[in-house]
Amino acid sequence: MLREALPRIITETVPGPKSKALIERRAAATANAVACSYPVAICRGEGAMVEDLDGNYFLDWVGGVGVLNIGYSHPEIVEEVKKQSEKYFHAMANIMTHEGYVALAEKLNGIVPVRGEKKRTFFANSGAEADENAVKIARGYTKRPNIMVFSGAFHGRTELTMTMTSKKAYAKDMGPLATGVYRARFPYLYRRPAGMPEEKAIDYYIESIYDVFEECAAADTFAAIVVEPLQGEGGFIPAPIEWVKAVRKICDDKGILLVADEVQTGFCRTGRMFASQYWMDAGCAPDILATAKSIAAGMPLSAVVAREEIMDKVPAGTIGGTFCGNAVSCAAGLKTIEIMERDGLADRAMKIGRIVTGRYEVMKKKYLVIGDVRGLGAMIGLEFVKDQETHEPNPALVKDLVQECAQHGLILESAGTYGNVIRFLCPLPVTDDQLKAGLDILEEAICKLTGLSMDKTEK
Repeated sequence: MLREALPRIITETVPGPKSKALIERRAAATANAVACSYPVAICRGEGAMVEDLDGNYFLDWVGGVGVLNIGYSHPEIVEEVKKQSEKYFHAMANIMTHEGYVALAEKLNGIVPVRGEKKRTFFANSGAEADENAVKIARGYTKRPNIMVFSGAFHGRTELTMTMTSKKAYAKDMGPLATGVYRARFPYLYRRPAGMPEEKAIDYYIESIYDVFEECAAADTFAAIVVEPLQGEGGFIPAPIEWVKAVRKICDDKGILLVADEVQTGFCRTGRMFASQYWMDAGCAPDILATAKSIAAGMPLSAVVAREEIMDKVPAGTIGGTFCGNAVSCAAGLKTIEIMERDGLADRAMKIGRIVTGRYEVMKKKYLVIGDVRGLGAMIGLEFVKDQETHEPNPALVKDLVQECAQHGLILESAGTYGNVIRFLCPLPVTDDQLKAGLDILEEAICKLTGLSMDKTEK
């Protein structure tokens, strides 16, 4: 069974002939801007495993970039989607009410860790739509125009979310971008200013928020501060809880809403259903939460959740869309949450995180090209450097690692401002044997590309 299988390459080269043919057809028929450098053409997927058109088996550590926390092709979700599709595919929420839309909203209102006793949910289709609508909701409530985001942030590819996104390679030739978006420094503690103690760094990064108020726009013009609890594209950097507490206080003092972008961190990935539960435990829950990706096991769906008083201030007609809250997607979402809660996938994420982080820490001591290991639960970043003392990024090695691992059946993806971080987003049904196999493939690739031996310890 593919679900329990280990990585296996049976063709002489990857991609094999059938996969290569489809990849070539893609190159001839689709937009070059939607780039794919991976030598994999999928035939089927189960759990954390993918089979390509040539019969090769790959362990997927990317999971659709965080979409497949529950794994590929979960049989119960397949059945739920079939059952709903036999009734109706679509019922536009502006025209008629369907059970799945209401039931999923009720479920999210009960589990999403935002401030307020009474909550309401709005559905969209993608992470970028969720983030953009979260901003619109914040503006509608506060009647203020501006928002604050951070260095390293990724929020999407719409005009507004491209502006919110830090890395401007994602906005090349797309200007003019949206107005009213201002940026402070995210607490990337591994790359804090040279010589600065970590305990001083939090104050340094908090001060950059006040700098925005002083140099860019007054605090009373800001509707929201938007934060990823753990930056994704920025390099898998967790927001330190002491910093989050300070941001929460700034928001409270200035009448600003705190928005958690949980597009990638939601649905058990970080060891809780939502990473913002860590915030809530520390007394600094967000006002609005935007989420997507693993919400519906691969069906297109996203959601924004906020307390009733915020949602009720949104002007009629300013949010919505044809496919928002699609019936089949909502059915998949309800079953996904049910399975995650029943099967303890948040606890599984913590166990996976301990296994992977433990191995990564050992590797960090052995290979001087590894600079930092960080994350929450099963969302883990492995940062590669040319030198552990200088922290000089090593994107070339990461690029080669991605390709070398693919040749041996492990799918990896890079991240980070400098492209020097390997992200771990493996589907949570991955077995311990599969984890070990993947870690072995990664370490062997590091050894091959650096000329070191797996049993050689570097001091």
